[in-house]
Amino acid sequence: MKFDSPLFDRVRVKPSQDRRTKTDGPTCEWVGCKEKATHRAPKGRNRENEHWRFCLNHVREYNQSYNFFAGMNDAAVMAYQKDALTGHRPTWKMGTGKGASRPDVRSFGAQGDPFDLFSEGLRAEQQARAETKPIRNAERKALDTLGLEPGVSPAQVKAKFKELVKRHHPDVNGGDRSTEDRLVEIIQAYNYLKSVGFT
Repeated sequence: MKFDSPLFDRVRVKPSQDRRTKTDGPTCEWVGCKEKATHRAPKGRNRENEHWRFCLNHVREYNQSYNFFAGMNDAAVMAYQKDALTGHRPTWKMGTGKGASRPDVRSFGAQGDPFDLFSEGLRAEQQARAETKPIRNAERKALDTLGLEPGVSPAQVKAKFKELVKRHHPDVNGGDRSTEDRLVEIIQAYNYLKSVGFT
């Protein structure tokens, strides 16, 4: 066994010396600099995989003046940042994408849409089912706490909740805590309606 082998150093806890071959790296790309390039810096927008190679002093100087959005107006910067939330990939609402226009070709072959999943008829049927959904006693009680009748829309529930919170909040009533119990009931009723998917 050779004790000066790199394989032996991998087994040992701490090698006696660094036996890896040293290679001279590139020099700094800053004009007139002859130092060794130890750091990378981005070249800019639309060149994300390209980098400058600088020494420590010049990479600091470059980073202080670097602006990714240089040359873009505020509207373009906002659009870029919004698009960055989805990784600059196209998005669309559920059921309106590429597959929704021709589900027979993408998903079902020559059979068409056997379960009528992508048609307007199904959406209308689901909406009608939701409107005729029986209201449970707990939902009826929560609606009664908010002063509403069964069959109201989610927007009406939210509007009534906001109105009641503004009316009964102690900060609005000059610190009077007499309506605090009523406020707690209103918040609990609204949270229950949210939890069952009513709003």
